[in-house]
Amino acid sequence: MARADLLKKLVESSLSGNSELLKKTLQAIIAEEKNKQHSVLAKELENILIVYNHPEIKRQFSNQLNNRREVSSLVTEITPQKVLDDLFLDEEVVITIQKYIHEYHRRDLLRSYNIEPRNRLLFTGSPGNGKTSLAEAIANALMVPMYIVRYDGIIGSYLGETASKLKKVFDYISTQNCILFFDEFDAIAKERGDIHETGEIKRVVNSLLMQVDKLPDYVIVIAATNHPELLDKAVWRRFQIRMALERPDKITIENYLKRFTSSLEINLGTDLKKLAQEVEGSNFSDIEEMTKEIKREYVLSLPNANMKSITNHALKSLLKKNNRT
Repeated sequence: MARADLLKKLVESSLSGNSELLKKTLQAIIAEEKNKQHSVLAKELENILIVYNHPEIKRQFSNQLNNRREVSSLVTEITPQKVLDDLFLDEEVVITIQKYIHEYHRRDLLRSYNIEPRNRLLFTGSPGNGKTSLAEAIANALMVPMYIVRYDGIIGSYLGETASKLKKVFDYISTQNCILFFDEFDAIAKERGDIHETGEIKRVVNSLLMQVDKLPDYVIVIAATNHPELLDKAVWRRFQIRMALERPDKITIENYLKRFTSSLEINLGTDLKKLAQEVEGSNFSDIEEMTKEIKREYVLSLPNANMKSITNHALKSLLKKNNRT
């Protein structure tokens, strides 16, 4: 193995696009491996360096770096942290997602039967019910990065600017095995027949449809919207999987609370069925925040945590937030 400082420089030069530092670092690693009598590895690294120094390869590498810089203001890359088991979702939604994850991991088998794997999912539902969290959990399960479209960078004020920036995003994303996530999808995928919209939105939707159709199947598009009625009908047809994520019902909440107490190995000091009934009507995000508050106060109150008092306080905070008493 190369020294830690060389590894750090290797990563730094690659991420920053500093080709000269990358070359010097690789040369230093080769010299070190030769000193260790690791001749096979040293030779393989030298061959990589020879290929990299070829003018055409350097040009392609430079183009990739330029594309990455261009889209950095248009998308945000995240490393997925959410886990599907941590979310509390309708059983039908869970089954659908589990089937899709299984399908993704067996996509080569599907192709051998001339069946194209599905790669476009649409989530609808009111705010705070886990659409973004579910997209991230899927990315985690598929072990791919997730790119979130930034509308502040995409939507421009000049004629044709938005469509042009969208194309840049799709051109870059098409080279990645990843999830491309559109939150508030209706912002750029509105019904083209809306008489209140300008011709620009029609051009944007036309461009969007064309770019989505051209994407390779190793790029997964997940879109989320709170207003599905605003989406263009042709946009709807592009998504092979469509799911509504509604507010959790009493049974779903109770099951989530059971998992929560089991993971902490604590008793909340109240009947879980009754607690689920009291918070029913709240969205996923608010209930999750309530459990986080309970966990935080529990840890801070150790070793004399009064769980009934802590739970009641967190419950009152949730109800007050939702204007309920």
